[in-house]
Amino acid sequence: MIQFFRKVRQKLITEKKFGNYLLYAIGEIILVVIGILIALAINNNNEYKTTRKKEQTYLLGLRSEFQTSRLKLQELIRVNKSNYEGAKKIVEFISDKTTPPTEKQFSEVLFNTFAFDIAFNPNNSLLSEMTHSGSLKDILNLELRKRLTSWLSTLDDIAKQEKELAVQREHILDLFRSDAYSLRTILDQTEVSDKEIGLSQKTTTASNLQLLHSRAFENNILLFMLTSRATETAHYQPLLEDIDAILELINAEIKSN
Repeated sequence: MIQFFRKVRQKLITEKKFGNYLLYAIGEIILVVIGILIALAINNNNEYKTTRKKEQTYLLGLRSEFQTSRLKLQELIRVNKSNYEGAKKIVEFISDKTTPPTEKQFSEVLFNTFAFDIAFNPNNSLLSEMTHSGSLKDILNLELRKRLTSWLSTLDDIAKQEKELAVQREHILDLFRSDAYSLRTILDQTEVSDKEIGLSQKTTTASNLQLLHSRAFENNILLFMLTSRATETAHYQPLLEDIDAILELINAEIKSN
């Protein structure tokens, strides 16, 4: 086509038809511009398809990560509730002076409530990689991109709350670092000594029931309960709602593309 215009242009120059020449020159320029625009449109369309394909790969990976994180958080909420209920049971032991627990009952509640620390460890490898590489810009949905951006900062707040809960737990465990109370009794009464660490039970048992008469112990238990409750209501439950909202947005984007 361009060669055709060139031949016509040369003929018009030869015949000195400058008005027609100008018209054909403009037509040639328009043709070139149209060709460039078409090429750019094709290139942009190809880039868009490539980006959307990459986005779908990211979305599928993020969905898998957040589904796993959701399961972890649900289990953590369950454990935290169990710890809270155990602490509540201890307060009931303290309050009920008429029917004190046996050494075994008290040891089992202590062990089940304070043996394990809790910490949320979400699956964030893909999201972290996307954040550091700048690939979050490939997520088309602005609301989803906003939630993903704020997710990591939210986790920092969760970690601070969990640290406070761990501090309250340590205050209670510190009681068993002294001569006043016996950690060995708890391990023996719950059979952890024998089954977990391979120690035979001691023939004599030092009682920990005096803890039920300690106001400092009760205060520490209550502080633990308050912190545990706040961890669930002010942090874990809102975080679970965030995960659900993110998964809903991800699923919508996967379905719509």
